[in-house]
Amino acid sequence: MARNTRTKKQAEAPKTDIGAEIFASLRDLEKLKGIPVDYMVERLKQALTNAYRKDREDHKDVPADNVVVNLDEHGLSMHLVKTAVEEVEDTALEIHIDAARNIDPAAQPGQPVSIPVDIAKFGRIAAQTAKQVVIQGIREAERGVMYENYSNKSQELLTAAVTRIDPLTGDVFVRIGQGSDNTEAVLRSSEQIPGETYTEGELIRVYVLEVHKAGRGPQVQVSRTHPNLVRRLFELETPEIAEGQVEIRNIAREAGSRSKMAVRATMEGVDPVGACVGPRGDRVNAVVDALHGEKIEIVVWSEDPCEYVKAALKPASAVSVTLVPGQKACSVIVPDDQLSLAIGKEGQNARLAARLTGYKIDIKPASSQAE
Repeated sequence: MARNTRTKKQAEAPKTDIGAEIFASLRDLEKLKGIPVDYMVERLKQALTNAYRKDREDHKDVPADNVVVNLDEHGLSMHLVKTAVEEVEDTALEIHIDAARNIDPAAQPGQPVSIPVDIAKFGRIAAQTAKQVVIQGIREAERGVMYENYSNKSQELLTAAVTRIDPLTGDVFVRIGQGSDNTEAVLRSSEQIPGETYTEGELIRVYVLEVHKAGRGPQVQVSRTHPNLVRRLFELETPEIAEGQVEIRNIAREAGSRSKMAVRATMEGVDPVGACVGPRGDRVNAVVDALHGEKIEIVVWSEDPCEYVKAALKPASAVSVTLVPGQKACSVIVPDDQLSLAIGKEGQNARLAARLTGYKIDIKPASSQAE
């Protein structure tokens, strides 16, 4: 009788036929929450590994790397990797060669052996552990997705609803976003327009300063005082800016009081100031309303520093502007009756003009030049 030379195959881990169901649920989760399927598969594997190690006292010393979980659309299985030895010293890492050969007839001492694990025999505590790990994974993924969403909105304009006001610090907490995509942002007292008051439920426009990762989700810092809040509001109200026909070159702002904005046309035939002001002043008035009455002056930017400084000092009219050699500074002569207008209340007009142009401005009356 011919000898049977066929070798038994290594025993396979019992496979639970829930792979397709799991993957269908994970795809639904990806559509609903934006959580990648691959990410959740890894979390599930981690959960099952932890469940196995906590299921029984003799499992707790098994290293996580020795527990291998296979999860795909065709099924779910698990096996434990141990080393075949002649004498077992560590039951968590080793298996006797005789027992190993019952699993894999070709096993040799010193070789790893995959031992099938029956997932269905896990206890209630282990199952609960796995569930908690998966829930935590979903929360972490949601926070990660939300962070990505809001980090992309940094330096953007958003509408926020006031939710609460800290009576001690004066910080205002606002809700941004819609539906399940909403999160809380903080408007620090230092980023609030002086004199503004807020009420719960009020809608306000805010500028996103920065977004940080935090334990409970993205930590969003917003501002009402940043010059770019004015920039974003005009971009929203002025189609010519969105279409690239008008460019905002610079903004100087003292929040709650006054702003100066320099603009230029990128194509002939376009009035940049008129575009920002809008028909009957509708566009600039919409921005002023959003800033609760802050005064806004729009001037034409020029490559010629002297012309730029003249424009920046409006509503005062400069007689002449002279650059100081070797310095980013200039001397400006104005009519005597416009000296106070050029300087402004508490020096505000001159200060904003200097900030807008980047030039130090020394303003003198025409009579001093004559003398």
